[in-house]
Amino acid sequence: MEIARDFYLQKLIDHKQNGLVKIITGVRRCGKSYLLFTLFYKHLLSEGVPENHIIRVSLEDYGNKQLLNPDELYSFVKTQIRDNAPYYILLDEIQLVTDFESVVNGFLHVPNVDVYVTGSNSKFLSSDIITEFRGRGDEIRVYPLNFAEYYSALNPNTSFNKAWLQYATYGGMPLCLTMKSETDKTKYLRDLFATTYLADIINRNNLRGNAEINELTDILASSIGSLTNPLKLSNAFNSQKSLKLSANTISTYISYLQDSFLIDKAVRYDIKGKKYINTPSKYYFVDMGLRNARLSFRQQEYNHIMENVVYNELTLRGYSVDVGVVETNLKVNGASQRKQLEVDFVANIGSRRYYIQCAYRMPDEEKRKQELASLLGINDAFKKVIIVGDEVLTGYNEQGILIASLSDFLLDPEKTLNW
Repeated sequence: MEIARDFYLQKLIDHKQNGLVKIITGVRRCGKSYLLFTLFYKHLLSEGVPENHIIRVSLEDYGNKQLLNPDELYSFVKTQIRDNAPYYILLDEIQLVTDFESVVNGFLHVPNVDVYVTGSNSKFLSSDIITEFRGRGDEIRVYPLNFAEYYSALNPNTSFNKAWLQYATYGGMPLCLTMKSETDKTKYLRDLFATTYLADIINRNNLRGNAEINELTDILASSIGSLTNPLKLSNAFNSQKSLKLSANTISTYISYLQDSFLIDKAVRYDIKGKKYINTPSKYYFVDMGLRNARLSFRQQEYNHIMENVVYNELTLRGYSVDVGVVETNLKVNGASQRKQLEVDFVANIGSRRYYIQCAYRMPDEEKRKQELASLLGINDAFKKVIIVGDEVLTGYNEQGILIASLSDFLLDPEKTLNW
């Protein structure tokens, strides 16, 4: 099965020959190697690039273990460059190479090469783009399949609702999509988290045991869409668990999960005060299947799952996403009260901003008023949107707020946000 990943492929195409090393990051097994070694490779061939001018090296391949030595890798690649025509260097899992930054920087001094690397850990890559590549690195973040990519690979007769329930349960890890049985999907996701992601974190950071990071991961998985902070999590550990963890240790462990691209953090933003609030924050998982597998598929709360999916969709499209806070006056039992209300997301890109509420169900007028309240408390002119899981006809209400169906948001973004 070949799944088109046109969004990311177009990014690589747009960034060709820009004088920077293209660094493709993302959680392990999300499809980075497939994007680079299959889709981008085919594109280069279709553009007339000779096969012997595309140098592909998978550094996870046992046959290439000698190339984990930086001198060996540099020498091997240089021997493949035999003329002055353009060459494309594609290196998979570059962080496995000792002192990889120097190797990659060395290639940038060769005038006729264009360099692309993949990596699965931001501790080795994202920070090094600034500190080591000094403006010569161009990071392209890849996510697991978003819903549109997932839906495109299903039988064309599959309804949106059926596909959504599958995606909300098993997520968008590409290999998981190819599996037929629920048993196989479940085992794959559980094993991937335990034996690849967490094992990698434990080994890389020299943790003495796995109980604490496992417990923390499960707590974060069970509380997506909820405000929390390391101190609150520490108190929960100390009161409910046999393990004891300080707030500082929890903060460090959360950074490990972020470095491995497993979770993202959304901080709070005071919309009227135009300032950030340091704590508490929300944490979202990069993939719903991975999150659900941590909880043995016991917490299928579709309102929180939908919120997580919307967050991922916004971030992969390049938006900076915060959790909004707005103070407003509300009538309670006939009296006016000052209340602090939450806006699920404040999404910014360039000069554009969107205020977004997520409502999996909006069955009655009471729920409708609840979702509208925070948006109506914002007095600027930026676009306000409520994304609804129910099948609704996307359009503006009398207050100028866009009510958009989840299906339109995920499959027809031009109807809801101008990407």
